Amino acid sequence: MATIKDLAARVGVSVATVSNVLNDKPNVGAAVRQKVLRAAKQLGYRPHRAAQAMRKGRTRAIGLVLPDLTNPFFPQLAQAVENTARSLGLLVCLIDSQGGVEGESDGLTLLSQHGVDGVIWCPVGPHVPSPLRTLDRPVVLIDRPRPGFAAVHSNYLLGGQLLARYALQQGHTRIGLLSGPSDLESAQQRRNGFVRAFPRRLGVAWEVHVGFDGILTREARDILLRRQRATLIVAGNDLIAINAIRFLAEHNVNVPSDVSVTGFDDISWARVVSPRLTTVAQPLAAIGTRAVELLQERMAGATIPSRATVFDVALMERESVKNI
Repeated sequence: MATIKDLAARVGVSVATVSNVLNDKPNVGAAVRQKVLRAAKQLGYRPHRAAQAMRKGRTRAIGLVLPDLTNPFFPQLAQAVENTARSLGLLVCLIDSQGGVEGESDGLTLLSQHGVDGVIWCPVGPHVPSPLRTLDRPVVLIDRPRPGFAAVHSNYLLGGQLLARYALQQGHTRIGLLSGPSDLESAQQRRNGFVRAFPRRLGVAWEVHVGFDGILTREARDILLRRQRATLIVAGNDLIAINAIRFLAEHNVNVPSDVSVTGFDDISWARVVSPRLTTVAQPLAAIGTRAVELLQERMAGATIPSRATVFDVALMERESVKNI
């Protein structure tokens, strides 16, 4: 395995210069820096992370805390984060909160004990876990914004607006909402974006809140069967929409012939369910990349304002909505 001495010999510089480059110190010219990095790649050099951690007190590991890995949206998000982190030489320690406050707190405590250099966190709910209050590491929120934190997420208001405009274009004037959890900002913005863009004279026929795990409550199941004259059901995310389509099919209600359905997120299942789901796509690759970059900036000592980085979304038109 190549060593620092091998790199120095290949480039024709001192070991100290190579060390400065590999440790991101600024006192090396750009041309020499590029030569060292190119040689490291050619020779297959891999830094000894354990030794670096001992010297610097840094592990080059970050935590990623996600609410529920049974929801296919979050593995896709985790992959986006991990791809970028790996390209930057960072190890990702993944925590599945399993949809609960206790799992979230336990996971954050474990990350603190293992000395991660920073945490990317997608909250389970509106609370701030006690381990996070005492964590002396940078934290960046992903997907679910909260006041007081730097966050990276999609433009949920825009997503709701796009769905409202599309509903009107397709002739739907009687809407039912299977909104997401009322205590999550991301769910509120999706819902508010739609309601504010939909004409008040038409309004919403009914609204029920459902968890982002997609499990339909008794109230949701009852109102789906009655439908209360709604021709379009707007779901808070794709899991809710897909479960609604399945439930309706079990009761001989066809989508979209009898009622149309839309989702939000564009998970992989949206393209294989029958009918394929009309939904709003989030740019997960861009979101994951920016969250890691922002965390790395903070780990390097940069002062980053506690504000949101927001990415635009796009409507994905498929077969679950009928033009009436």
